[in-house]
Amino acid sequence: MRTRVNLTALGLSAAVLAACVGLGKAPEKTSGADDYANYCAACHGASGKGDGEAAAGLAKKPADLSKLAARNKGAFPTTKVMAQIWGYAGKKGEGVMPDFAPLLEGDTVPYDGGDGIATPTPIRLVELAEYLKTLQVK
Repeated sequence: MRTRVNLTALGLSAAVLAACVGLGKAPEKTSGADDYANYCAACHGASGKGDGEAAAGLAKKPADLSKLAARNKGAFPTTKVMAQIWGYAGKKGEGVMPDFAPLLEGDTVPYDGGDGIATPTPIRLVELAEYLKTLQVK
């Protein structure tokens, strides 16, 4: 009887510990398309044209993200785009862009945004920039 109680208590303790530390729980898997839908599409629209549902309520029309490459002589301005998302462009907190903190957390990868320098960059930021490239129109 005593052995059964100890094994039950041990099993219960392990279950509580696992719940506390999230063992067995897979890390959240996202993609650039998911992050775009969650952070950008409300203002910039599903196709990036600046025509999202929330755009009408903004004082300044959101940028047309589908023409970033066209406005840059056909080259997607990855470093500039990442700087805007990361908050390096302009004065942080003074624009209407949301806080992208979750995109900046977690694993980093060496990434060359077009300036020839492979810089440790949050993977979700890389994925978002790569997804934006797929929205480009000529």
